[in-house]
Amino acid sequence: MPSRESYEVHQEEKSLVQKAKREANQEDILAAALGMRMGPQKPPATFWQPLKLFAYSQLTSLVRRATLKENERTPKSEKVHNFKVHTFRGPHWCEHCASFMWGLVAQGVKCADCGLNVHKQCSPLVPNDCKPDLRHIRKVYSCDLTTLVQAHNTARPMVVDMCIREIESRGLKSEGLYRISGFSDSLEEVKMAFDKDGEKTDISVNAYEDINIITGALKLYLRDLPDPIISYDAYPRFIEAAKLTDPEKKLEAFREAIALLPPSHSDTLKYLMAHLKRVAQNEKFNLMNAENLAIIFGPTLMRVPNLDAMTALNDIRYQRQVVELLIKKEDVLF
Repeated sequence: MPSRESYEVHQEEKSLVQKAKREANQEDILAAALGMRMGPQKPPATFWQPLKLFAYSQLTSLVRRATLKENERTPKSEKVHNFKVHTFRGPHWCEHCASFMWGLVAQGVKCADCGLNVHKQCSPLVPNDCKPDLRHIRKVYSCDLTTLVQAHNTARPMVVDMCIREIESRGLKSEGLYRISGFSDSLEEVKMAFDKDGEKTDISVNAYEDINIITGALKLYLRDLPDPIISYDAYPRFIEAAKLTDPEKKLEAFREAIALLPPSHSDTLKYLMAHLKRVAQNEKFNLMNAENLAIIFGPTLMRVPNLDAMTALNDIRYQRQVVELLIKKEDVLF
């Protein structure tokens, strides 16, 4: 009767033989897929390692593209890739053209939002199909709005939803709502909490009794957006619409301008305007009407695309008019 030790040795040898057969089978499949003709004498293991890495990169690319095609069935906003020059460790292949990335440093670019790896020369050819991954999103404040909502698979940024829910639950009748600022140290604390804990951030009355800290955190988030709620691309159309005098033509021009906004921006703007309308409806208590709110939120929601100081100065009154009309006509514009 064989001893336990010899039995274990036999099982280990059997396992190694099975592993070798599996690897040989994988190598045969890989050779066939690459159109290689193999003779009786097979290449050494070192020959297969880079080919296996290549096959893996191609499989990853195929899975990514298949996932993108599946996602195309449901309408979602397009998002441009946020490519940054990157130095890759080990062999890498371009996920666009499937060619090897040569060099020791800065071999290509990597999307900071979804992790797509491509040649620098291939990056302009990649479609606007970025699907942000939470593993690559390191903050909430100052993060592109579309990037944030797609990474979290939400209609609007969590900061906007959570702050507005908290304000409406206990602050609509607070005098000077949105006009009075909270302590700057507390605002920075809330910002850091959202960046670190996301939707688990506690902004309840137990954590922050002063509702002005919550309104301040919301305004700070909107000001910190790289592309404002009323995007740079749509900004001129909103200003042009505000200058019209005919009421019907003005409303139609506003509808056309809203249609130019990315879906995530449009959804957030609609939600925010409905909230500000409810704030204005409590004017008897909070002393904040649509005009007062527009003075505060005009430069927060829209900024001049270029840094021309004179244009920015001239546009201040039109920014106020834009936001005031969006609040008052929220029910017919969205």
